[in-house]
Amino acid sequence: MNITALILVIIGALNWLLVGLFQFDVVAAIFGGQAALVSRIIYTLVGLAGLWSLSFFGKLSEHSED
Repeated sequence: MNITALILVIIGALNWLLVGLFQFDVVAAIFGGQAALVSRIIYTLVGLAGLWSLSFFGKLSEHSED
């Protein structure tokens, strides 16, 4: 689950990079626009992966205590 979340967060980050630099939303371009159901599902999965990734901070602090 952690690796899947990390992959989705990276995809989301790259998409935001393209939006920021070139005003190009690759997810919307591939799946038919921002309002398309598949795009909304991907945006939701990326957002959930970001929330899941917050748990990584707890794991980092566990390793720093060793």
